[in-house]
Amino acid sequence: MSEYGTGHEAAELTFTAPPPARGGAFTRTWWGQAWLKALEDTALDGQQVKAGRRHARAGAVGAVTVRPGRITAVVQDRDGTGYRSDVLVRTLTDEEWDRLLDLAVDSAGHIAALLDREMPPHLVEDAAAVGVDLLPGIGDLDPECGCEAWDHCPHTAALCHQMARILDEDPFALLLMRGRGQRAVVDALQARSAARAGGGAPSGAAGDAGAREGAGAERAGVSAAEAYALRDILPPLPAVPVPAAAPGEPPSLDTETDPEPGVEPDALEFLAADTAGRAHRLLTELLSGRPVPPGLPAAELTVSEDAVRLAAGRPPSWVAARLASRTGRSRAGLDAATRAGRWGGAAALAVLEESWTPGEEALARAAARLADAWEDGERPELVRSGAHWTLTGGQAQLRLGEDGRWWPYRREAGGWSPVGPADRDPAAALTTAEGAPEEESADSRTFRNDR
Repeated sequence: MSEYGTGHEAAELTFTAPPPARGGAFTRTWWGQAWLKALEDTALDGQQVKAGRRHARAGAVGAVTVRPGRITAVVQDRDGTGYRSDVLVRTLTDEEWDRLLDLAVDSAGHIAALLDREMPPHLVEDAAAVGVDLLPGIGDLDPECGCEAWDHCPHTAALCHQMARILDEDPFALLLMRGRGQRAVVDALQARSAARAGGGAPSGAAGDAGAREGAGAERAGVSAAEAYALRDILPPLPAVPVPAAAPGEPPSLDTETDPEPGVEPDALEFLAADTAGRAHRLLTELLSGRPVPPGLPAAELTVSEDAVRLAAGRPPSWVAARLASRTGRSRAGLDAATRAGRWGGAAALAVLEESWTPGEEALARAAARLADAWEDGERPELVRSGAHWTLTGGQAQLRLGEDGRWWPYRREAGGWSPVGPADRDPAAALTTAEGAPEEESADSRTFRNDR
């Protein structure tokens, strides 16, 4: 088979001559049989149809060219004389095509059948119901032959039989005869499917019926059958983009126009750069296949927590000073909060800045853990104050979180400061508090966003 031409008008297809048909039914599909039934009902002389069938079985029909409104082939007589034979079929109007395509896109089964080279009966029936005849009927196969017969002759009858075999393999040839080839039909179905996916309203009688049927009801996603049927119609997914090595620079807001009262260009530029950096990090993690770290989106942080997140990115000193003052912290307090955020996000911040008094049950569990953490006689002397256990005479402290984890703290010039992540084992946490501060990894230098 070869194909010629493009554009809104259908392409022209030429089907090479198949080998002679030996015995059995001449066509195996219901639509091929419907095509031959139209021939039998149209031809005035049944003997000519039988002669045409014998010609086609003998391989007398050459390559068949299919184009809108016409099929053509050279058919040889028994004596070897060749006659150009044509059969004309009415093409559909644009308005009829709109109705037909709306019907097809309304049903995933119709689309799947067409793509599998089948002619779905319901599509033919539904099309007929809205006045669109896909398959020919009585008088629809109009013959023209070089033998100058005025009705169907053995040559045009042979061509029709050969066409039935072609339709068995490719029902799109029928659509081409009706005016549009496979590419045009698939493109139109693709456009309609995309419009439906984007919320566009279907057009034509079928669309109106679908709108009435679905009035007041919401579609819950797309069925698996429809998604599978659209696999060859929807455009392929774009290639996975390669993220840039670094986030782009935000636009400069330093213009000759004075900002509105209360608008600080420098602060806006900083926030834009922060947003670009977070977006770049998330995109890089997603495209590399690495899971996004668990935690809360920045939009769900409190103002105080988000200030700590911003400070964790080591902003300019004027930004850090602004973040500290606007959240009621000293610079030393913001530094401690930043360290807590790096070690454990919002949960660590709560341990640093919020006080709670453990109940009797929580104290009992804490005492049991402390007792199990050391051998007899080795437990250090700890003085409890609320949820804080401070090492006597030392610079280390354990803070109990409401989730039962122990946080290591160390006394520094500015007061108590977190020095590591939480641990279920108080002995391990105390070892961290007494030892050298753990080196922060690149990933820990951001607000971890954990709860």
